[in-house]
Amino acid sequence: MTELKRLSTTRLPTLWGPFQLSLFLEPTTGKEHVLLWMGDWAASGFAPLVRLHSECLTGDVFSSLRCDCGQQLDDAMSAIAREGRGAILYLRQEGRGIGLAAKLKAYDLQDNGLDTVEANLALGFAADERDFSVAAQMLIASGVSSVRLMTNNPAKIEALEKAGIKVLERIPVEPMIQTENSRYIRTKMQKMRHLISAEIANSCDTSSIGEG
Repeated sequence: MTELKRLSTTRLPTLWGPFQLSLFLEPTTGKEHVLLWMGDWAASGFAPLVRLHSECLTGDVFSSLRCDCGQQLDDAMSAIAREGRGAILYLRQEGRGIGLAAKLKAYDLQDNGLDTVEANLALGFAADERDFSVAAQMLIASGVSSVRLMTNNPAKIEALEKAGIKVLERIPVEPMIQTENSRYIRTKMQKMRHLISAEIANSCDTSSIGEG
């Protein structure tokens, strides 16, 4: 495993308060991953509030209703600001790792009846191509050995624990069900093991079917 390189750190004032932004380079892929953090989040003996967030241009930037990514990012920044310290690892793994161009092709397939997993498979990809070991490297490089993880995805917990990062608590990130994302959320529960409350699951069942 090639060691990540920390390229720079700078302050980033936001709507949620003052964050710091550190940029890491993954030499094997050339991807630049972002560590967005607030306060003394890596203090010794402290398990910080952390989210692993994969890049989603359509959701994070354009507020797409096909997914819940933008909402999850906003919720994470808000939660960290309330606590006064914590971190978001913004991973350059667009479209669950298949890239923007393939993701948009997958959207077309979804509009023609496939779900998000079926669309990835039809394009020759795995259901999820992401590698969360890079997130573990970023945490280890920051001196963090245990976290309270904001996630619904057990694969993230498993990846961190495999790398020696203890996940002391899983904090659910409950999605807001929209007409356009209900099928997407249901697919993540049924086919990708995402942990969603019964209340949200019932909302998916009663909402009009959309796909993201």
